[in-house]
Amino acid sequence: MEKIFKQQRDEQSRADSALKRRAFLKYSGASLAASALMFSGCQELGILPVNNNGKQNNAAARSSQDDTVYLGSGDLGILNYAYALEQLEAAFYTMVVEGASFSSIYSSEEQAILQDVQKHEVAHREFFKTALGENAIRDLTPDFTAVDFSSRESVLAAAKTFEDLGVAAYNGAGKLLQDVNLLLVAGKIVSVEARHAAAIRDVINPMSTDFAGDDVVDEQGLDMALMPADVLAAAQPFIKDTIDGSELPTS
Repeated sequence: MEKIFKQQRDEQSRADSALKRRAFLKYSGASLAASALMFSGCQELGILPVNNNGKQNNAAARSSQDDTVYLGSGDLGILNYAYALEQLEAAFYTMVVEGASFSSIYSSEEQAILQDVQKHEVAHREFFKTALGENAIRDLTPDFTAVDFSSRESVLAAAKTFEDLGVAAYNGAGKLLQDVNLLLVAGKIVSVEARHAAAIRDVINPMSTDFAGDDVVDEQGLDMALMPADVLAAAQPFIKDTIDGSELPTS
C-alpha cells in the first residue's frame, strides 16, 4: 500500500512541477510585454539608432559580400550581437515545434513548454529587428546539423546549451552598454532567458536542483557571465555565416 501511495505522491509531484514550469514561463510573457513598451519609448526618444559618435552605424552596409556578418560597434553593435543570438534561438525552437517528431517524442506538457519558449524567442528576435531598423544585420543562416531533431535527448541538450549561453551572453554584455535605457531592457530580456534555462533544465531532470545548478550559478549566487568573443565562439558552429564582432566594446 505504501508503495502505491509513494507512486501517487511522485506522480502528483511531477504534475505540480509541470504546472509550475508553465506558470513560470507565463510570467515571462508579461516581462516581455513590458520590455517591448520600454523599447518603444527608447525609439520615441530618439535613442535608437545611433552609435557613440551620433552617426548611423549600418552594420548591413559594413558586411562583406561573402558570408561574413559585421555586428558593428558601440551600443548598436551589442544590440546586433543580441539580435544574432535571438535569431539562432528562434530558428532552433521553430524547427523543434514544427518538426515531424514533435508530437510523438515529447509529452503534452513538454510540447506546451517548448511552444511557449519558441514564441518568446521569436518575439525577442522581432523585438531587436524592429528596434534596430536599417542598422540590423541580415537574416542569419543557422546550422543545426549537430542536432538530431528526432531525438528528445539531443534537442533538450541543445536547448540547454542555447539557453545557458544566452543568459551568460546578456550577463556579460550588460556592462558594455552605455545607454542605461538599453541596459534596463537587456535586464528584462535576460530574466526571460533565465526562466527558459531553468525550465529546460527541469524538463531534463525534474524535481532536482539542476534548474540552478552549480555549473551556472556560483557560490555568491550569481549566474554565469561571458564576454561576446567567448559567446560568439561557442555559437559560431551553429551558424553558417561568419560573425564578425571585432569592433564590439570590451570594457
